[in-house]
Amino acid sequence: MSPITQIQPLDVPTAIAQRRSIKTFKSDPIAPELLKQLVELTVAAPSSFNIQDWQIILVQDEAQKAALSAASWNQQQIVQAPVTFVFAANPNAGEQDLTPIFEQALQTGAWNDKTVDYFKSAIPQFQGGLGDKRREYAIKDAIIAATHLVLAAESLGLSTCFMNGWIEEKVKEVIGAADNPDLAIAVLVPVGYAAEPRLNPGRLPLSYNVSVDRIGNPYQG
Repeated sequence: MSPITQIQPLDVPTAIAQRRSIKTFKSDPIAPELLKQLVELTVAAPSSFNIQDWQIILVQDEAQKAALSAASWNQQQIVQAPVTFVFAANPNAGEQDLTPIFEQALQTGAWNDKTVDYFKSAIPQFQGGLGDKRREYAIKDAIIAATHLVLAAESLGLSTCFMNGWIEEKVKEVIGAADNPDLAIAVLVPVGYAAEPRLNPGRLPLSYNVSVDRIGNPYQG
């Protein structure tokens, strides 16, 4: 194992406090075992009914990175970073065959037969009731997973940047999903080693946008 993977992981509060959005990356690769750990921590994220309604694409090939950058208004962090995680969201995941999810939960003992039977009817009902909110709910799950990624990466000595500037249809072409009109692109996250530090720009006082019970009753801490 390379020395770079033998770092002492940060605790969660420290990772949250020190993480910054990095816009310039070194070209240093991420060790395969470290990348696998990062992926495993990312997909450990919760999702509605545990349907895991995300598709996560690791863009690493130089030509793919260039194409993804072009689909993202030529932002260079995608080209610089060794890998960019593309988080796509599948609004129809709840309608697919969920047998593997049910069987795994039964094997782990997390769910029993009664729970599985309930979910077999509850998931389609819930999904049907969402109507045109399905896309929104799937994107929420993907964003939760992306948040796991950025905090896990910070803990493991890596840097990240949430990217919200891209053209969805062009990104879908790059990842081979141009023929899937329902698939939504939630967020892009380059991951790598920071080329330069960024200072904390600060946050507003808690009373400015945190309230108790109702908006306008400021939280004083």
